[in-house]
Amino acid sequence: MGAPGGRPGSRSRARRGASSGEAIELLLVGDLILDEPQPDRFFDAVRPVLQAADLVIGHVEVPFSTRTDHGPNPNPGREPAKLTALARAGIGVATLAGNHVFDAGTVGVQETLRGLERAGIASAGAGLDLEAARRPAIVERRGIRVGVLSFNCVGPRESWAGPHKAGAAYVEVLTHYELDHANPGGPPGRIVSVAVPDSLEAMQRDIERTRGEVDLLVVALHKGVTHIPARLAMYERPLARAAVEAGADVVAGHHAHLLRGVEMHRGRPIFHGLGNFVTVTRVLGLEDNPNPTMLEWARRRRELFGFSPDPSYPTYPFHPEARHAMIARVVAGKDGVQEAGFLPCWVAPDGRPLVCGSDELGAAVVAYVEEITHRAGLETHFRWEGDRVVFTGGRG
Repeated sequence: MGAPGGRPGSRSRARRGASSGEAIELLLVGDLILDEPQPDRFFDAVRPVLQAADLVIGHVEVPFSTRTDHGPNPNPGREPAKLTALARAGIGVATLAGNHVFDAGTVGVQETLRGLERAGIASAGAGLDLEAARRPAIVERRGIRVGVLSFNCVGPRESWAGPHKAGAAYVEVLTHYELDHANPGGPPGRIVSVAVPDSLEAMQRDIERTRGEVDLLVVALHKGVTHIPARLAMYERPLARAAVEAGADVVAGHHAHLLRGVEMHRGRPIFHGLGNFVTVTRVLGLEDNPNPTMLEWARRRRELFGFSPDPSYPTYPFHPEARHAMIARVVAGKDGVQEAGFLPCWVAPDGRPLVCGSDELGAAVVAYVEEITHRAGLETHFRWEGDRVVFTGGRG
């Protein structure tokens, strides 16, 4: 697309596209962590946009529990009552399958599920056993039944649900490091990552089964490599495309804490990584970190990934490029996806996401998405429609 030019007119929120029939506007947002007091304030700038949509789906990254005395990453300040802020912001479905879902043990999973239920938010991807974790969230908006499935593709095994264990629905991915020179113990020449076939097939069966129950199906995949811009691991595209081929209408990725590229496959959008949204916390920062265990991880993270959080962002201790954000947008009906794109956003120093529109900052965010999309080898074309961006194209 190149740098978006001109100043398009005001946002057109048409519900219908080229296809006939009723359609809904679906919005998807990235990781949600609400460690700071009074979490409603972080949604103030985006609340009108979220509340105007028919359905908003977001990823709850951490458990919300009154228990802080157990688990690998215990953290005060995540009371289940904070989840009502998501409902007041307009979020209707939460995906939960991720690497942190079991951080507070069974109690944490249970209290998070109860907190979401009390807030009136449907959830998918976690449960008190594997059967419950694999169960879809199904909601109806203007006569269209929307199903949501959520899978953790990054581990650790402790986070996975089992027949009698709480945790996340999952897809197991194996990693193999291969040298391209005679130097045992040296850096890898190639990193091979693949989904284990029987685990992949279990995900596809869940998608196929849910496909028969709904008009529109969204699959959330907690996948990818954290804190490294643009990169897609070897397994990511095949896994996302397998979800589409099994019946997903929309695939949304989380986990990297950075935006990832976007593409279309068989006319259905794949958002390889929605990055952060409201992701406010101090336990990953290097200053004023109240958690000694997490402070040590924050120091190690700096060494592993080669970045330091910007001290002017005290509650948003992520890679500087994580300030680029988006709200994914899909218009779809019973006859399929009619339009796919996103609203460019920018994360302010206080951790609030701001909707940019087609101003200079919005153009910079879109240029960033275009750059990381093409760096990942994705053939996608972008264009402005009002103050949103639509994408098309791609092989397959």
